[in-house]
Amino acid sequence: MMPLSEAIDARHSVRRYLNEPLTAAQAAALQAAVERINREAGLHVQLVLNEPRGFSTGLAYGTFKGVGNYLVMAGRKAPDLNERVGYYGEQLVLLAWQLGLGSCWAGLTYRSVKDAYRLEPGEKVVCMIALGHPDDERRRPRRKRAEQVSNVSDLTPAWFRQGVEAAIKAPTAVHQQKFYLEYLDAGQGLPRVRARRLFSLVGYTQTDLGIVKLHFEIGAGRENFAWAD
Repeated sequence: MMPLSEAIDARHSVRRYLNEPLTAAQAAALQAAVERINREAGLHVQLVLNEPRGFSTGLAYGTFKGVGNYLVMAGRKAPDLNERVGYYGEQLVLLAWQLGLGSCWAGLTYRSVKDAYRLEPGEKVVCMIALGHPDDERRRPRRKRAEQVSNVSDLTPAWFRQGVEAAIKAPTAVHQQKFYLEYLDAGQGLPRVRARRLFSLVGYTQTDLGIVKLHFEIGAGRENFAWAD
């Protein structure tokens, strides 16, 4: 299985899928990760297989094609729910790529299908993630430079730049990249990094921030820093 750093470099959002079911091994690996994440993060993520109606809405027409599998990113309502969904959902996105599957975050272009998944009282669906065997070519969205999304400089350590470069490759809503990463020199002890979401008319910045933080951790090495409040 390819390293996560390579998955970050290679992965792209996939909107067109082949009409092929996931293999038993792919489904089992994803389900095991879903169960771990639900325990660890207090979420209610659900893997839905062989269900083509979830992405057959008018909004999805012309945007998604052939989606028969998806992840329902749900959890109990809480101030940090969206960020947790982003952070842990991106773990599943990168795992899917390692397993040879494409994926795409979807905030609006899906619909609720009766009996495809269930919610407990007090829970809500934040978004869904389409999954399957890719049937499209890689598209390279325009990305901001490291200096536009952070205070990276000749004075910051190499691991910080590596983290920022990985964060730039994180998928965000309509490629908005509304985040800022700030290196804070702690003097003694672990340096701190502050991650902030910026204003956006599109929204979804809290979910985006969770995705960005995971990418930064993979690029920078979690042992090199601590997150600042």
